[in-house]
Amino acid sequence: MKKIAVFASGSGSNFQAIAVAAQSGILNADISLLVCDKPGAFAVDRAEMLRIPVLVISPKSYPSKAAYEAEILQRLISLDVEMIVLAGYMRLIGPTLLEAYEGKIVNIHPSLLPAFPGKDAIGQALAAGVETTGVTIHFVDEGMDTGPIIASAEVKIDASETMESLQKKIQRIEHSMYPDVLEELLNGEEEAVQWEKSVH
Repeated sequence: MKKIAVFASGSGSNFQAIAVAAQSGILNADISLLVCDKPGAFAVDRAEMLRIPVLVISPKSYPSKAAYEAEILQRLISLDVEMIVLAGYMRLIGPTLLEAYEGKIVNIHPSLLPAFPGKDAIGQALAAGVETTGVTIHFVDEGMDTGPIIASAEVKIDASETMESLQKKIQRIEHSMYPDVLEELLNGEEEAVQWEKSVH
């Protein structure tokens, strides 16, 4: 059973979906650590409720990104973590972690990449007036949501769609899709796939 660390900055709903899947045996992994860069984030409360160890670490407390990531890396190594899973982690991963976990860092993004990378992807899609957006799971490289795509799923945008309604649609997909795709990755199935479910 591989050991995974999940990184989150916000509410942690995707973190919880992954952790519950692991604890219930749907995902064959040990969620060994939550890394959170925001001390007040609800993701920390979720981890405590699920009895998962937490590393709350503020980048402002370190002289450089390298120093900040070196502290995280030290904890990951001490726990024998084999994969990093980003779940709403709002920072670009730097060279320290990229080199240590090359090809073993995965992210989920609320759009059909390469469309609408970066922050507020849902708002970007609504502003653009597109009929379809979605969810993409990809490997992480040094760019902003630019790594190789592993899986994607479409989400239709209705004419009356609001930010809140679209976010709920996307999260519904994410919470099922992320544990499923992680299980495939852990089983060595790394080819990009079109995830079988979609939301209208």
